[in-house]
Amino acid sequence: MAEIRSGRRADRRAQQRGDMSARPQPQRPSAPVEQARRRSRIPFVTFAGESWAELKKVEWPGQSQVVQGTAVVLIACVVVGIFLYANDQVWKEVVSKVLLGQ
Repeated sequence: MAEIRSGRRADRRAQQRGDMSARPQPQRPSAPVEQARRRSRIPFVTFAGESWAELKKVEWPGQSQVVQGTAVVLIACVVVGIFLYANDQVWKEVVSKVLLGQ
């Protein structure tokens, strides 16, 4: 952090003096080199390589976590299913007696 501040201060002082060569600027690769790098890789190969690198970073769950997560999802599905069935039965009676007059 101190390096960044001191560099910025040096840049400001150099700018005030009108001397921009006080701090060397980082060198970027030339345009033909960058274009060659871009052309040398097929987009799918680049995508696959980046995807594989990201998958290596993933912390995969263990078997107990998978079983526990599956159980939670199945129980939630059963609870929601029961709720929707009960709601359907109640509204079926309301609609048939109030709205249809049967």
